[in-house]
Amino acid sequence: MFRLSNKLVGVLNLLTFLLSIPILAGGVWLSHHGTSDCDKFLQGPVIAIGVFLMAVSLAGLVGACCRNSLLLWVYLCVMFLLILVLFCFTIFAFVVTNKGAGEAVSGRGYKEYRLGDYSNWLQKRVDSGRNWDRIRSCLMDSKVCDSLQADNTNKTYDQFFRDSLSPLQSGCCKPPSECGFVYQSSTMWNKPAAGFTSNNTDCTTWTNDQSVLCYGCESCKAGFLANIKKDWKKVAVINIIFLVFLVVVYSVGCCAFRNNREDNAYPRWKGNP
Repeated sequence: MFRLSNKLVGVLNLLTFLLSIPILAGGVWLSHHGTSDCDKFLQGPVIAIGVFLMAVSLAGLVGACCRNSLLLWVYLCVMFLLILVLFCFTIFAFVVTNKGAGEAVSGRGYKEYRLGDYSNWLQKRVDSGRNWDRIRSCLMDSKVCDSLQADNTNKTYDQFFRDSLSPLQSGCCKPPSECGFVYQSSTMWNKPAAGFTSNNTDCTTWTNDQSVLCYGCESCKAGFLANIKKDWKKVAVINIIFLVFLVVVYSVGCCAFRNNREDNAYPRWKGNP
């Protein structure tokens, strides 16, 4: 009778193999049909994840179902490394996202964000010109400011300042409040007649060009990091749950590996001594 642990490992890896097919297909599709920098940025990781899942699940599936101890040993080694990497990443995610928060502005329904409030590691990632060019391309493709642009002719000054803007909308779609710009519409702001009283470089970076706005501003990078911080916190919590699942699967895999060694050492057709 086929061992229960081998069955479980086989079923789990069959499901993982089936999951890897659409992931790999999605990466290949992006490589042929992706037009933006954002698409090109995503295609590599997606293909790598698909290939990795397919290879690991095949090793586990064949190792468990065909009683191949070598493949199952490779599978367990990869699983152990994956558990270790996920554990380290979870700790790292909590550490680098510990700093940084939006700053409330008096009389306004939204917060504003400063790049210097976040961890040095995150700052360096977005300050890299190459990285930010890709991120900015993704933000523009996602049409972050479109909802504000759609309200350009309908929203009054008071209505706009009562709005609850997302970190990206606050940082990328309008100039910082300290610059003193005069409100014209949600994404159209006039320079103050008396000039800028703030040394914030975002004051001169802002433009009413609707394809540029404040996508090159430090506040936009800070808004992006605010989103990253929130997302990484969620990912870290999910990782903890996933780690528990992986440890259980790893334990079952160890049982299957022990079964393989026993079955290979004492074939059942010979009978137990």
